[in-house]
Amino acid sequence: MPVLKSPPAHKNTGIEARCAATGMRMTEQRRVIARVLADSVDHPDVEELYRRCVAVDDKISISTVYRTVKLFEDAGIIERHDFREGRARYETMRDSHHDHLINLRTGEVIEFQSEDIERLQAEVARRLGYRLIDHRLELYAIPLDDKPKR
Repeated sequence: MPVLKSPPAHKNTGIEARCAATGMRMTEQRRVIARVLADSVDHPDVEELYRRCVAVDDKISISTVYRTVKLFEDAGIIERHDFREGRARYETMRDSHHDHLINLRTGEVIEFQSEDIERLQAEVARRLGYRLIDHRLELYAIPLDDKPKR
C-alpha cells in the first residue's frame, strides 16, 4: 500500500521570520506578500508586487499590498528605494551592504559590491572630519552601446 505524504510545508522566508521576531501578526495574505517579496530577484514596485500576489491569491487587494508593504517598511524588514521613476521600489533588508546601478533605458536594477568604493567613501568622510556610519550609492547609467537620439 502506498504511503501518503502530506504536501511539504512552505518554509518561512526571511521576511516571515523577521515579522515573527517583531511580534507582527501574520495573516495568510501577509504571508503571500512576504513570500512574493522574498522570491523577487528584482526590486518590484507595489503595482508589480500586487500583480504577482494576485497570481497566488486572487482575493488580495491592492490596498492590502500597500498597507502590508508600509508595515514591513516601518518595521525595518524591507527597504524602499526611489530610483527616479516616480514610484517606490522595494527589496528585502540584507545583512550585507550593496549598492545599485540603475539602467535608465530599461529600469533594470543591478546590485553590486565594491571594496574600493567602500574604502574611498570612508576615506572622504575621514578627510572631512567624519566617521562614515551608513550610505546609499545609486549609479544611474545607460549601456555603453546606447546610441544617442538625433
